[in-house]
Amino acid sequence: MSVYVLIITMAIAFLITVLISPVFIPFLRRLKFGQSIREDGPKSHMKKMGTPTMGGLMILLSVTATTFIMTGKFNPGSVNFELLLLLLVLLGYGLLGFLDDFIKVVLKRNLGLTSKQKMAGQVLIAIIFYYILSYHGFPTYIQIPGTSIQWELGWGYAILVVFMLVGASNAVNLTDGLDGLLAGTAAIAFGAFGILAWFAYPQFEVTIFSLAVVGSLLGFLVFNAHPAKVFMGDTGSLALGGSIAAVAILTKLEILLIIIGGVFVLETLSVIIQVISFKTTGKRVFKMSPLHHHYELLGWSEWRVVTTFWLIGLIFAALGIYIEVSLF
Repeated sequence: MSVYVLIITMAIAFLITVLISPVFIPFLRRLKFGQSIREDGPKSHMKKMGTPTMGGLMILLSVTATTFIMTGKFNPGSVNFELLLLLLVLLGYGLLGFLDDFIKVVLKRNLGLTSKQKMAGQVLIAIIFYYILSYHGFPTYIQIPGTSIQWELGWGYAILVVFMLVGASNAVNLTDGLDGLLAGTAAIAFGAFGILAWFAYPQFEVTIFSLAVVGSLLGFLVFNAHPAKVFMGDTGSLALGGSIAAVAILTKLEILLIIIGGVFVLETLSVIIQVISFKTTGKRVFKMSPLHHHYELLGWSEWRVVTTFWLIGLIFAALGIYIEVSLF
């Protein structure tokens, strides 16, 4: 697969997102699918109330269309179980996020689905994902990045898969709190996995899917960068989180997800640390969690926080690629 194919994949996904956005965003506004703002969030975010959300639908459409276009053109008949699994996770978690968004913006229930409902949906999709994996005899070992050391997990791999899909979808969802923050960091992370799927573990479908996500997110950033004209909502964030875990699993880079997705890990840890500290000592470690809000309340501009996190994400991605490629 040539670099030309990779560039064309990102370009198509970018163009699809950019071309449908001017139609889709006003449509969302007419339907009054406006963002609701957490009452306990930064007060500066109140001005974002009413900004169209559920923009993740554009990302799902762009990624799905681009993936089918590119796999059909350059590798006819390549709709294999790996590609179907990626689309299952993307659209399955996307549907779950859509239901959450719909309840928030249409039914005016600010918290959306209950935590139990959302968790049940995430686990169910993860179980289906693992069942299809095991049916096709997918290996159940994990490998330490940058080495040839492997550990066979057996049935324990099922637990790991469910944990990764559910954990990643929630971690990425937590990161979606500032204009362009998630779109940029996710594009970087998917780009890193796309490079590894192309170079280290030649997997055509996984590469095409990953770079289709990158292209669609870059197109989305045109309208989502500060000041955002549209938000992706849980429709996009849950789909992206589940999908990046699925990519890591299919490329057998499960452990590397912790590094390449380092920004998502830090955001999640900040929430965990904040909750534990407050419940045990009554004190907060951060001014607010997730972590990006802490820096906002320190006086950083939204754009400064976002670009700093992009840079950190880029460093994590480069580190992940370096560690894995060093094996070859």
